Amino acid sequence: MDNRKDILWRVYLIYVGMFLLALTIIGRILYIQIAEGDKWKAKAEKLTMRYFNIEANRGNIYDANGEFLSTSVPIFEVRMDVASPYITDEIFAAGIDSLSYKLATYFGDRSKREYKLLISKARSEKNRYLLLKRNVNYDQLKVLKTFPIFRNGKNKGGLIAHAIDRRIQPYNHLAFRTIGWDKEGKKNDLGLEGAFSTELEGQSGKRLMQRIANGNWRPLNNENEIDPRSGNDIISTIDIHLQDVAEEALMKQLIANDADHGCAVLMEVKTGRVKAIANLGKNKTGVYEEKYNYAIGEASEPGSTFKLFSLLAALEDGKTDLDEKYDCTGGVTHYANRTMKDSHLGTGVLTVKQIFEKSSNVGVSKVIYKAYSSNPQAFIDRLYSFSVNKPLNLEIAGEGMPRIKDTHARSWSKVSLPWMSIGYEVALTPMQILTFYNAVANNGVMVKPRFVDEIRHSGEPIKVFEPVVINPKIASKRAIDKAKIMLEGVVEEGTGSVLKNPVYKVAGKTGTAQIAMNNAGYNRSSYKGTFVGYFPAENPRYSCIVVINNPTKGVYYGGAISAPVFREIADRVYASDMEMGFTWNDTVKEKSKVPVSGGFGNDLATLGRWLGFTPGLKLNNNWIVSDSTGIKIASYNAGNGIVPNVNGMGMRDAVYLLEKHGFKVLTSGMGIVRKQSLKPGSKALPGSVVELKLEI
Repeated sequence: MDNRKDILWRVYLIYVGMFLLALTIIGRILYIQIAEGDKWKAKAEKLTMRYFNIEANRGNIYDANGEFLSTSVPIFEVRMDVASPYITDEIFAAGIDSLSYKLATYFGDRSKREYKLLISKARSEKNRYLLLKRNVNYDQLKVLKTFPIFRNGKNKGGLIAHAIDRRIQPYNHLAFRTIGWDKEGKKNDLGLEGAFSTELEGQSGKRLMQRIANGNWRPLNNENEIDPRSGNDIISTIDIHLQDVAEEALMKQLIANDADHGCAVLMEVKTGRVKAIANLGKNKTGVYEEKYNYAIGEASEPGSTFKLFSLLAALEDGKTDLDEKYDCTGGVTHYANRTMKDSHLGTGVLTVKQIFEKSSNVGVSKVIYKAYSSNPQAFIDRLYSFSVNKPLNLEIAGEGMPRIKDTHARSWSKVSLPWMSIGYEVALTPMQILTFYNAVANNGVMVKPRFVDEIRHSGEPIKVFEPVVINPKIASKRAIDKAKIMLEGVVEEGTGSVLKNPVYKVAGKTGTAQIAMNNAGYNRSSYKGTFVGYFPAENPRYSCIVVINNPTKGVYYGGAISAPVFREIADRVYASDMEMGFTWNDTVKEKSKVPVSGGFGNDLATLGRWLGFTPGLKLNNNWIVSDSTGIKIASYNAGNGIVPNVNGMGMRDAVYLLEKHGFKVLTSGMGIVRKQSLKPGSKALPGSVVELKLEI
């Protein structure tokens, strides 16, 4: 009996305990709901709703003519609100088969059955944010909107398209390294995209999103809470048409000589506006691409192009003059324990002007050694006064540092002065060399190269960039005028004679330098060829530098490998820049009524009118050819397999006509077409190679 009472007492005690626990729980629930309800509701909302940043439309980068260089295009992530209350069971059942078939057929990534299972399962799980496809472009999105169910409209169709901007460069590789890209955490070589990222990116907006199943988020409202502000646009100095010319000319020469890499830069003399900058290097597969900005970043020994620096220093200090003579001792001389040689031996007594024109190493070194051997630091100080020992601080990151050591450097030796005078034991980038030559063309005013003209917002300029003067006077007018005479002499009488032509004058300097192999000395088989100068020489408007590194076909002198690229760029610029005008003299007019005897009639008519030539043929909208029977009109039908007659035409017309007919073209020389490898009028298969020989 006592045991029974004891058991019942314990049971009652448990019941009472459970009852009190239940009351406590109920009380706590009521307290949370009533007393702390607002607090927990707010926390719940924070967990299920959040403001997301809406990225602003990044601004565009344009060339000087308003062409897109870099822009953003929308790429869509396509999702479906499968559980939308607007999609009834009847609508879903009637359209799911057709929708699955359309998606499978259009994208080809899943079968109809797989799409149907995916969408049906999502509907059963009440998924309101089902991912269907990433990286859908705008044209594809327009097609999707016509599919069954989706065609019912934005809300009733359940189609959700989340736009993501993707950056593209419409001209692909053209000026790729200069246009650049924007990557977080990467500091160097980002081009204009990186340099002006803050201006381009704009201000983000805000949008309220709600967490749904599977951790996904969907917009709570149809509109943004705060709309983003689009970024500013950058108007660059680059002319994409001249850029194309520069890259094509450089590419052709790199391929022909199997060179490792090269660059070409075209700049306006007065303003420093860079109109074209080509950088091409061979990748692992042997294809040339814009893999590095050599023009800005590659500092190396300039070789003979540095001779202008040296002789301008001596001219400015009154240490020599153009007509002073030096014995070049057969093209060989000695300094301490080293021998210096000219590329062409046998050089005798030359004036300073002739030394520069022939690019005599021995001659230049003797001029500088005689002038500064008793005080080498005076030579260094004069070089520093040219502002060539400091970086240009370009808008684009990644500039190589100039290295012009002084006499206090640990590496200074008894041979440093003569070897520095011819461009060794110093280092400059192509852009830094060009800036110095541009200063000579600009009568001593050194302007900073620049890549941007304006920053605009909604078409209105908010910042305009003006020329920046680095050094208002690198040297006296007397010394600059003498430097110009030397530079013109290189083309008229010296190593740059390939650029001599009757239309406009070029001034400049060839350069050939052995490439140093770190601490292993100079490789006798590795060279770089350079031509740097300006045109027209009598009234300089443009300066240009072309550098080709490590050609392997036996041609490496700057006058032979880089000058032709300079010529092609200069010809195209001169032909397209009406402000330079035609400068042909009367003698040229008398010798030839028209400089070419074939080409497109409209162009020949324009040239003929300027020359005062009245054609006997109806030139307009016709092709004109020259053969043994004289000059006549020719009718060409593209694709007929007949080789056109391009003799007497300029290279541009000849290449255009042959390529239009499906032939591949190789050219050599410059001027007008004198010979073509496939006989005019003969039949040939499309893709056949036609070799053209051009002569002035």
